[in-house]
Amino acid sequence: MNTPIEATATEAQAAIAEEFAFFGDWTERYQYLIDLGRQLPPFPDERKTEENRVHGCQSMVWLIPSGDTSRMHFDAASDSAIVSGLIALVLRVYSDRSAREIVETEPAFIQEIGLAKHLSPTRSNGLAAMLARLKAYAAEALAADGNA
Repeated sequence: MNTPIEATATEAQAAIAEEFAFFGDWTERYQYLIDLGRQLPPFPDERKTEENRVHGCQSMVWLIPSGDTSRMHFDAASDSAIVSGLIALVLRVYSDRSAREIVETEPAFIQEIGLAKHLSPTRSNGLAAMLARLKAYAAEALAADGNA
């Protein structure tokens, strides 16, 4: 999961929408999300700190940025199976992209695959908090680099 399969965030979102279209119902889609979450790289316990925690999520979520404005990488983990799957989707779209692409890319896949309608309000809020934190890291990197 270190290198995106698709060249751009837009392509990644289109691929996600295509994959979710294969499933007939939300039971299958949730199972797919859980399976995606299981494929996340290991996240060491010592990195599960308050500083790395994303607040606003019902589940515990940790997000750590690395890289620079040309290519930002994110490592993330959750204590929830479904949230781990959401993390896998978010990382597929946003990780290993330029800070500019991260800031400019809206998460259209959430609407396209019907996630907005099928997540509990607390999970939706958590997903929004995770996306806001990720985009904030990218915006901070651009500002520090003088490209804001």
